[in-house]
Amino acid sequence: MDINVTQSIIQSLNDGTRRIANPTVNGWEVDQEAKNAILNYFASQKMTRMSDGLNNWYDKIPLKFKDFSEDDFSKLNIRAVPQSIVRFGAYVAPKSILMPCYINIGAYVDEGSTIDTFSTIGSCAQIGKNVHIGGGSGIGGVLEPLQATPTIIEDGCFIGARCEIAEGVVVGKNSVIAMGTMIGQSTKIYDRNKDTWYKGKIPPYSVVVPGTVASSTGQCQLNAAIIVKTVNQQTLDKTSINDILHEFA
Repeated sequence: MDINVTQSIIQSLNDGTRRIANPTVNGWEVDQEAKNAILNYFASQKMTRMSDGLNNWYDKIPLKFKDFSEDDFSKLNIRAVPQSIVRFGAYVAPKSILMPCYINIGAYVDEGSTIDTFSTIGSCAQIGKNVHIGGGSGIGGVLEPLQATPTIIEDGCFIGARCEIAEGVVVGKNSVIAMGTMIGQSTKIYDRNKDTWYKGKIPPYSVVVPGTVASSTGQCQLNAAIIVKTVNQQTLDKTSINDILHEFA
């Protein structure tokens, strides 16, 4: 890929005019060219010393807010508290709040979302509108190890503190993931009310808690994510997210 094309794609990812994955009527569609551009960008960039006046770093990818003025932040219409770090090539939409967190290149944080303290948004991860990523949670990236599909948290989701969602898992809209839930492609996902198993995806409007299921031999328990209830929109409108978690967690 030509270096000028690469830089143009990275700039568009940074501006939010292009994204690694796009929602379609048939699910999420990955922009492979944009994902490849990130790898080419890493290969083309030279290591350089970076400083904020107090700390020094040595890396290839500059920080998104490196040269921002107060007017730049005002136009972006976000709140970025001290120690929030966003790499160039990641997009943060208006009305978002960044607590001390880390957002990697290629990530997309949509409007009105909150990335709480010590949370990490991995490379190319897609965060929907009005999403809350709880403190210390990790949303996995796709560059290392290389994954085909980014991890996606759809609109209106609440991800509780100290969760880890990775390996291209898709969390359906308006779902509530209770504190400490770990979900990857190999995680068994069980809906106890429907007696249904899922892999790599959480259906929309799910309330999910950490749990275990018996192994095939019955000699041990394996980590699992348990869907304890499907919440409808009316319930979400009338009940606060924290109340839902405390009732079913």
